[in-house]
Amino acid sequence: MPSQLGIQAGENGVKAGGCCTPKQDQIPQKMSVPPTKVLPIIFLPGIMGSNLRMSAKRQALLTKSNNIAWRPDRTGEALAMVNATAARRQLQLDPWETEVDIYDPATNSTGNSKESAAQRHDLGTIRVSLNPEGKSPLLTDDPVGAPNPKTKEMKAKERGWGEVYFGSYRGILEICEIALNHSWLQSSWGRIFKTDPGEWGAVSSPAVKALLEKEHKEAIKGCWFPVHAMGYNWLQSNGESAKILSRRIRDLIEKYIEQKYQCEKVILITHSMGGLVARALIHPQIGGLESVVLGIVHGVMPANGAPAAYKRMRCGFEESFGGLDPAPKVLGNFGSEVTAVLGNSQGGLELLPNKVYGNGWLEVRQNGVLLHSLPKGNNPYSEIYRLPGKWFNLLREDWLNPARVRGAGFKRTCDLLQGAEEFHDAIRDTYHPLSYAHYGADPSRASWERVVWNLDKSRSSANWQDLLIASDNGHGVLELSTTGEASEVNISFSIDGIAAAPVSIPGALGVSLGKSSGAGDQTVPLRSAENQLRSGKFKGIFQQRGYEHQASYSDNNAVQSTLYSLSRIIAIMKWSGNA
Repeated sequence: MPSQLGIQAGENGVKAGGCCTPKQDQIPQKMSVPPTKVLPIIFLPGIMGSNLRMSAKRQALLTKSNNIAWRPDRTGEALAMVNATAARRQLQLDPWETEVDIYDPATNSTGNSKESAAQRHDLGTIRVSLNPEGKSPLLTDDPVGAPNPKTKEMKAKERGWGEVYFGSYRGILEICEIALNHSWLQSSWGRIFKTDPGEWGAVSSPAVKALLEKEHKEAIKGCWFPVHAMGYNWLQSNGESAKILSRRIRDLIEKYIEQKYQCEKVILITHSMGGLVARALIHPQIGGLESVVLGIVHGVMPANGAPAAYKRMRCGFEESFGGLDPAPKVLGNFGSEVTAVLGNSQGGLELLPNKVYGNGWLEVRQNGVLLHSLPKGNNPYSEIYRLPGKWFNLLREDWLNPARVRGAGFKRTCDLLQGAEEFHDAIRDTYHPLSYAHYGADPSRASWERVVWNLDKSRSSANWQDLLIASDNGHGVLELSTTGEASEVNISFSIDGIAAAPVSIPGALGVSLGKSSGAGDQTVPLRSAENQLRSGKFKGIFQQRGYEHQASYSDNNAVQSTLYSLSRIIAIMKWSGNA
């Protein structure tokens, strides 16, 4: 007699069972067997996109009630830093006294006896509704009566969603979890199938074709795609972060194998600095994970660095997100505040333009006439970053160590810059052979392609290179003199038409920061991002418009090109054995 089949999740995997039906019953019996293969999707955030906690020693020094060093989703913490001194910022965001704030319910490492890890990593309601049949690794509530049942919110915490800037990244995490794991056609895919990728900014070469529904369904058949997030300490070198994440990714694969799934590779999605970490992850002498990473989707990566990093260390952050993003105000509105943090952070210094970015991005002009530009020999490290005693160099030595930390200062920062140079050289040509990228190429999003210092047009500039800083408002207005001393004569300046505080030096030479220019996303200029195109190593490139850097994954074109790229990468997967 035909048998009535069913399935159940056993301790050692999925088991089939059934019962007999009358011989007359000729209706075919069907059994839905859930996949046993898992291909994790891992999201790597950008700078300031990973939550950090500080050591107990540093917490005590700062007399904080918890150990939060950086958690932009926590409004109270962000507001407390807005008016913090440069010294406070240096101590709270110290790469030697911080680590990723990983969800750890066993030890409840919050630095606050009244706050559990679950409370610290609370994400609210996860906007994912998945109801797979049988056992799955997805974000679903366990059925009532299951042993040690977990909600989807609890599972999201275990996936690392609470260790990243959730307010900024939740959209892309939830969209990927839903879109890749639903068994029916979703509206997100309906806008992708048969659509010319040129609508999302795809360049003509490398050519990419429209995705067909049957291609996608064949690619995802028989596999789960759980979405994870992994933070990293963005204050430390991206090379060190890659080594740590390499171990975490291998442990994740092993965890799925222990749960009786076939798990062999992962796919990475990155935002901004996360792309540099991903490149280090696959580098054979750093992370060594190229054989484990099936492919990478890079979003708004500063492939060759960004002059905005120089500008912000000298003149502070600009407003972003329409003023709603707390990160710029917390990192610093003034150069002294930003330098106190990034000047002691190798990770931050690794966002500076590298040798491949090219010459001439730092300019000195008077009356529109170019007087000088740097670098000239494709080495910004020696020509700008480690250059001492020049008013136009990167480092204001008196801004580096406001907290008077032992060992901090110009020499240590130069050592960090040496490490940044070595990191840049190491990953210079490192891209995964199965890479896709999207980035801003918007002419209306001026992105500091170059930084311009304008000399006061009414004064002599014959000896401008040898002058000393007499006054610096930390926001792009300087006064230079032969002695480096100020006096009592008021001279007013403006930045982009906005009046700045007057400074006063008779016979001194005024300098002001020029306007941002160059297509991009307001942070990463096209000149840097398009190195991915020039490399010739990518399977698809999407040059896009309409979004600001941090908000890129809130843009429909960025999301749709990401889903398209994921489907194309998944289709390449070749599983070992017959499982």
